[in-house]
Amino acid sequence: MVIKKDGSRSTFDRDKVIKSLQIALRKRPVDEEQIERIVNGIHRRLESLGENEVPSKLIGELVMDVLIGMDQVAYLRYASVYRNFREAKDFGDFLGKMGRQGDD
Repeated sequence: MVIKKDGSRSTFDRDKVIKSLQIALRKRPVDEEQIERIVNGIHRRLESLGENEVPSKLIGELVMDVLIGMDQVAYLRYASVYRNFREAKDFGDFLGKMGRQGDD
């Protein structure tokens, strides 16, 4: 069961995760099979927690963890929606943080 931001609950929706990955990875060198493997891995990680309910935020963070190591463009696309950037400044601040993390 997934606990959404508004507190409501729903079942884990693989298709929703797949669609969000497809959007982030559009025109990137990643095929559908790889996306399936990513979603399977995320689902396994969630199951391994042994919890009946997980916050949607955790699912988003797991997706971002995979994308940052896979494709930075896709990571930025996903992050811009997930983090709900409202202004160009928000996006710029995020890029700055990302650049500083890459320097470590």
